[in-house]
Amino acid sequence: MSLSRPVAALALAAGAMLLIAPAAQAATASAEASSPWGPRYAPGQKAKAVGTLTAKGEDHADLPTADSVKITGKVYDYAASSKVCGWAVFRITYRDGNQLPFKHRSIRDCTYRTAKKFSFTDHDVYQVELKVCSEGKRTQPSDVCLYVGTWKTLYLSK
Repeated sequence: MSLSRPVAALALAAGAMLLIAPAAQAATASAEASSPWGPRYAPGQKAKAVGTLTAKGEDHADLPTADSVKITGKVYDYAASSKVCGWAVFRITYRDGNQLPFKHRSIRDCTYRTAKKFSFTDHDVYQVELKVCSEGKRTQPSDVCLYVGTWKTLYLSK
């Protein structure tokens, strides 16, 4: 009988490991959420943006955020003018202490019907929003692009 107890304990431990392993894999999978977004178009369909957003390590403390958010994608210019470019503009709200300020990240493509690839990562992210615009060649998006119209939410930490 002294041999059967250790064997039973090993069998029980092995059974518990079989139950714990899938749960650990599920927890790891839920810690990283990847989702496609787009296509999103500028007014008049003169520009398009499409891509994927991957959020890792959501923290649900007082101000819930993701440890990191990686955004990859492509922006297309569909305006048949050498003076107009397509823009993908992201508004990223992040945690800074107990505050939630935001910043803009902009990607410009001025090559008619040829995609410009992009990828960037931000940390302590609360929300990611997107606007697609088509405007003249500039170094940054205009105030009209930034402040007129509706932002499309791509990610919101819950």
